[in-house]
Parts: sequence; C-alpha cells; structure tokens
Amino acid sequence: MFVPRKLFLTKGVGVHKDKLASFEVALRDAGVEKCNLVYVSSILPPHCKVIPKRDGVALLQPGLITFCVMARNETSEPNRLISSSIGIAVPSNSENYGYLSEHHSYGEPEKKSGEYAEDLAATMLATTLGIEFNAEMA
Repeated sequence: MFVPRKLFLTKGVGVHKDKLASFEVALRDAGVEKCNLVYVSSILPPHCKVIPKRDGVALLQPGLITFCVMARNETSEPNRLISSSIGIAVPSNSENYGYLSEHHSYGEPEKKSGEYAEDLAATMLATTLGIEFNAEMA
C-alpha cells in the first residue's frame, strides 16, 4: 500500500504548434518533465505535508513514477484566454483527509480560476466534515 506523505504544487505553460510538444514544454516549465506522471483523483491523504516546489523537484529522478492531480487546458486559437488551476483544502486535524480540486476554464482570468478551484476543494472538505460552507461568501 502506498500513501503519499509529501506533495508540492507547480505550474507550467507551453506554447508550440503541436499539442504534444506544447505539453512537454509545459512539463519542463513545471519542473516535472523527467517523470512518468500517473493521474490520481483528488484526495489529500492524512498527514501529507505540503512542501516547497524546490524541495519536491529535488526528490524527483528521471523515469520516476509520479502521482499527480493535474489541471490542464489547451487551445489552438490565437489570443484565447484559458486557465486551469488546482485548489487545495487541508483539514485542521491532520488525522483527516483533505481535497485537491481541478478546474479548467475558458475566458476566465487567473485569479478567478484559482479562487474557483480553492472554493471547490473547500466545499468538498466541508461537506465531508459536515460543516456548512458557502463558496459565495468565502
């Protein structure tokens, strides 16, 4: 059984005429291009510590199977505003699990996209803990 004990957040942007090459550029920008990424759903395990990106990248080795929650968006339209973001909700009691949420949007600025992802993760955690949470008021 494998339960992650550390995680880090990163981001990357890639621009290229080919979608696959653009994705590779984005992975390089994020610092995870040397990993074999395996997408997982959005549970933050109990006792999982959020560490700085530089510390997380330092743990990576070429070819390492690396689990990730990824928000990804792409377009071939010139000047099209796109965004993707990850929200994280860490419970105050480390015995509980938390949530990560992915959000992908078009025409939405970075700040709004990020806030939406954070509210989504917080809503999922609150409903799990039986806490009332109004994302519009948060």
